[in-house]
Amino acid sequence: MTKTSPMNLKNYRPILRLLLVAGITYLIHKSFFYLLEMKEDTFFYSMETLYLLFLGMSIVVFTIVLKVKQRSFDNVGMSFLLATTVKMVFCYLILKPILRINTHDNSIEKVNFFVIFVLFLTIETVLTIRILNKKQ
Repeated sequence: MTKTSPMNLKNYRPILRLLLVAGITYLIHKSFFYLLEMKEDTFFYSMETLYLLFLGMSIVVFTIVLKVKQRSFDNVGMSFLLATTVKMVFCYLILKPILRINTHDNSIEKVNFFVIFVLFLTIETVLTIRILNKKQ
């Protein structure tokens, strides 16, 4: 395999880092709920479902960013912004059922959703900054 080969594992390190960081943060998040004895039985989406949805969307964002990087490094930032904007629309559609429930009990669920959203957005942003800071 050559250095510019799309199958080169080095090109997909951000996705591997994303998987590692997402797994670690999931374990910390789940431990936090366990230690504080917080129940997620009444949540519209389970924590696992949210992590898998956000992880899947983040993988799609990074796949797009890495493909754009291979073709035109100058467009990486704009492609990240566009992919993140589309992701935010999907996140709103996922969040909509939670927002419709107006009980005091689901405030933890709303905070949980936003924590996971911000967590994945932060991970994506940091990894994209690393991509942009690398000189070709």
